[in-house]
Amino acid sequence: MSRIAAKFANLKAEGKSAFVSYIMAGDPDFDTCLEIVRGLPAAGVDVIELGAPFTDPMADGPAIQLAAQRALGAGMTLARTLDLVRAFREGDDTTPIVLMGYYNPIYAMGVDVFLTKAKAAGVDGLIVVDLPPEEDAELCLPAAEVGIDFIRLTTPTTDDKRLPKVMQNTSGFIYYVSINGITGTAEADADVIAPEVARIKAATDLPVCVGFGIKTPATAQAIAGIADGAVVGSAIVQRIGEGQSVSEVLGFVAELADGVHS
Repeated sequence: MSRIAAKFANLKAEGKSAFVSYIMAGDPDFDTCLEIVRGLPAAGVDVIELGAPFTDPMADGPAIQLAAQRALGAGMTLARTLDLVRAFREGDDTTPIVLMGYYNPIYAMGVDVFLTKAKAAGVDGLIVVDLPPEEDAELCLPAAEVGIDFIRLTTPTTDDKRLPKVMQNTSGFIYYVSINGITGTAEADADVIAPEVARIKAATDLPVCVGFGIKTPATAQAIAGIADGAVVGSAIVQRIGEGQSVSEVLGFVAELADGVHS
């Protein structure tokens, strides 16, 4: 059983939803980022979503765009992102890590080389937002062959006709994007989201996690009540961008985790 599957199975047995936290690899620099990542599990994070910095993050809002710029400016690359995962794995062999990013850096490295290095580093899943199901042969299927989950996004515009196509070859969990648009720009509404989550869950046995627009412990708690997991990114990344200390960032993460798990 993969780390992702094991984590969701354990949480389900405990009657809990998963808290998935996103941070940008290398933001504000490699060492500080590694310190934050190492502190996430103790703060209550169940799955770590690690952004791979890219120059044109089209699905991301200002907070994550700026985080990518800071990371790239500090010398972060896809190879260094895998180094960060490897360093984290020296002290934690159980917390799932999902890389989220864009296909260009992976293509530039070479799919086979990337997957070999990612698997060896301890990556469990991939979210590559600019590869639709029609391009599964590019990365999704090769990732499955080496035992890395390929996690697909669904959105409010993914209708019943499109949904089965999105589900094909997806593994790990389904990531439901709760709002139309980019990250960090609107507040998620659990009452609006609940019917959509129910619709998706009726079509799959995979856990369904909700992301985009979750900024507070209260919203995280509300989303956790209707889904298998809540994903928070921009609200955390923004605090890193403001220069908050590692302990301050992890304190906020712990508040979010308490909301999800309560």
